Amino acid sequence: MINQVTKDKINSLAAEYQALLTAHKDALHEISMAEVPEMVYNSNAIENSTLTLQDTEDILIRNIIAKDQDIREVYEAKNLAKVMTKLLHNPDQPLTIDSILSMHKTLLTHIQDDVAGRFRMGKEWVRIGAHIGANPQFVAGLMSELVEQTSIDSTSYFLDRIAYFHAEFETIHPFVDGNGRIGRVLINQQLMNAGYPPIIIRSKSKYGDYYPLFDEYRRANKYDGFTDLFALLLLESLHKRITLLTKPKIITVSQWAKINGIAGNSAANKAARQTIPAFRVNEKWMIAEAYTTD
Repeated sequence: MINQVTKDKINSLAAEYQALLTAHKDALHEISMAEVPEMVYNSNAIENSTLTLQDTEDILIRNIIAKDQDIREVYEAKNLAKVMTKLLHNPDQPLTIDSILSMHKTLLTHIQDDVAGRFRMGKEWVRIGAHIGANPQFVAGLMSELVEQTSIDSTSYFLDRIAYFHAEFETIHPFVDGNGRIGRVLINQQLMNAGYPPIIIRSKSKYGDYYPLFDEYRRANKYDGFTDLFALLLLESLHKRITLLTKPKIITVSQWAKINGIAGNSAANKAARQTIPAFRVNEKWMIAEAYTTD
């Protein structure tokens, strides 16, 4: 689990974020809306979509669809964007079975309409690598228990609660398809319900920083790795919003490193560990030009 120093850092940044949210709610909403193509690209890429970030931006922003693009992947991008956009417009939407099923119906519309908006049932077993999802007979009950447990848990640290939910949701694997994408949307729904901004789980590091955490949970019932990952991504998200709204000029971390006489790889490591207030835009680390380590 994350230490008190990290918790204090999150609390401090969250207080700044809440103050900005009071004064600049529209601006913060626009920052999140601008992230939708990047959110969609990364979440779909984790599921092995072949669309690039540029492809995703073309589809969602410019309505440009290349002739050689798989129509299913186009719908996956558009539908996931609809799910995320609706959530960003309604950040206080509570976590319920109905809200989860509604998201799933939107996600799989025109892709798999026969299974959209419902849990697995009958003989709809699923396998994820060496893991078998929960028996379809018990999926609905397990999901009801998970949602209820999450709603009444008022003692766990909020990131621990979200981490457990994500690990257990993906272990149950309640849907025929779309489990990973809906699971990652639900992370952000819970973050926003708690008053925090959304995060982006990056496809680029899925084999090193994301997939192994599911194996750890299923093998040892440990989900603290997810807590650690979500804490880093939340710090990044908070740093991004605070920096964009309070600093006059943003530059790349590599430029910042040169200005401050810091080795590029050292600066990149500091950004990844969030020991400097850096954040990614289209996979490039950025930071306020005026930031100093003094």
